[in-house]
Amino acid sequence: MRRDRAADAADGHPVLRVRERAGERDMEACIGVLAQVHRSDGYPVNWPDQPGDWLDGGPGFGAWVAELDGRVVGHVGLFRPGAGDEAPVLWGERAGTGAGGAAVVGRLFVAPEARGHGIGALLMGRVVREARSRGLHPVLDVVSSDAAAAALYESLGWRLLAVVEQEWQPGQRVALRCYAAPDDACAAASRSAASSPRTAG
Repeated sequence: MRRDRAADAADGHPVLRVRERAGERDMEACIGVLAQVHRSDGYPVNWPDQPGDWLDGGPGFGAWVAELDGRVVGHVGLFRPGAGDEAPVLWGERAGTGAGGAAVVGRLFVAPEARGHGIGALLMGRVVREARSRGLHPVLDVVSSDAAAAALYESLGWRLLAVVEQEWQPGQRVALRCYAAPDDACAAASRSAASSPRTAG
């Protein structure tokens, strides 16, 4: 299993690493962190009936967790475009490749108490590298009210494609900001020291 180490304990700093999500123990830890994020930040907007299924998000390419001193504190996934995903359609129209040339970044969140270590940017760097390795362009969407997440993406050089509205359930309309990664997203993500609270998707 590949592990991306961002720090080590030799100099007394916390050990921070990103690795592939694996097994029920990781899933349970991620659901626990997600519940904290939902209570503190309102992400996801609608708490899912089956949080594990929601984290899996449908057909995908993989999911990764961030560990701080051996404790799971963050998560991100990479998915194939699905029904209702606006960002890959918008990017495909501009690139002339169709939505199939994109991969959707989603289920990104970081535990409230673990923020400030650059974990969000580290997770973004990992998931972008995975998309690039598959010849796909990373895209995502985020609810417009989540200014902190949008600020992270923009600090990493992600381009706003459009703001669209969707009806998630009767009487609930949401505005989504759709982003596409820049061509040098990997480099931008690894250079950034920003941290992320979470993202919609």
